[in-house]
Amino acid sequence: MINCLIVDDSPIARDILSEYCKFSPKLNIAGSLGDALAARETMAASEIDILYVDINMPVLSGIELVRTLPRRPQVIFTTAYGEFAVEAFELSACDYLMKPFSLDRFIVATDKAVKNIAADIKPRLPQGHFLFIKNEGATHRVDAEKILYLEASRNNTKVVTEDDMLISTMSLSSIEKKLSCNGFQRVHRSFIINTSKVTSLHHNKVFVKQHAIPLGENFKSDFIKAIGLT
Repeated sequence: MINCLIVDDSPIARDILSEYCKFSPKLNIAGSLGDALAARETMAASEIDILYVDINMPVLSGIELVRTLPRRPQVIFTTAYGEFAVEAFELSACDYLMKPFSLDRFIVATDKAVKNIAADIKPRLPQGHFLFIKNEGATHRVDAEKILYLEASRNNTKVVTEDDMLISTMSLSSIEKKLSCNGFQRVHRSFIINTSKVTSLHHNKVFVKQHAIPLGENFKSDFIKAIGLT
């Protein structure tokens, strides 16, 4: 049997998913829970193969729950909102079901997860090699290793790479959270740099290629440690 866990703060949504699961004889419902924190406890104590999880939930969202899992099952997001699809993709979700979804759409997503389990295909953890950056009307995939630096610009962020520059509508802090890979360091309240691209350091300025980036006093100590000078 394949153990699945249903996590949704809506009792009606949980009931629908439970009914849908009955049409797949391979599935065993290991739990049907209303919050993500309880789901973490269940997953720590039990072997869960498929996670059906809502996104908008109190305290901890479905996206945040999946990010915290050290060992991830096949994840199928169930949500009424389409704007989280990019983040779901980044987390290597097996599928993304838009509420209200039909039984046949549920079966397609579940069959995909079952095939992955049979083939022993593990959801890949984000390696930090790329991230998705939003700007007006579009979402861009950016290779993290090509980023030189990021600069806060009012409510936007300037992302400067080896090849290009784009203005993102995302805040610097929100992009910083996505930079899971090592090598990025905040050197000023308005700047994050790729330390592998640093060419020189002069007093309170860091040079990233030809770009002079201010080095804030509050960030200097951590930066010096990050580049191995202490």
